Amino acid sequence: MKLVQVIIAPEKLDAVKEALAQAEVFRFTITEVLGTGHQRATQDVANEQLDIETFRKIKLEIALNDNFLQPTIDAVLKAAGDDVVGTGKVLVLRLDDVIRIRTGEHGSAAI
Repeated sequence: MKLVQVIIAPEKLDAVKEALAQAEVFRFTITEVLGTGHQRATQDVANEQLDIETFRKIKLEIALNDNFLQPTIDAVLKAAGDDVVGTGKVLVLRLDDVIRIRTGEHGSAAI
């Protein structure tokens, strides 16, 4: 089981959702977040550089069984990918367990 975190520009959300649906990935959480990466802005203040700007991003969190991992990554890369700085990231984390609150199911069945 994996947790995939996808951080993208807001304008890519519809395309990513559509691509995930085509990959039969329908269960995810969407959060509006702020972030800064390679495109961050800086300003000199008292001879120190400070980060002064963050950018709106969208974070999708997708808990999935291992057989859905590569199709999910492929869908996101296809839908959100371009050569612009700030396009986003895909993070893949291992999940030790998932528990469905309603039924108490554990593991892959709970996803």
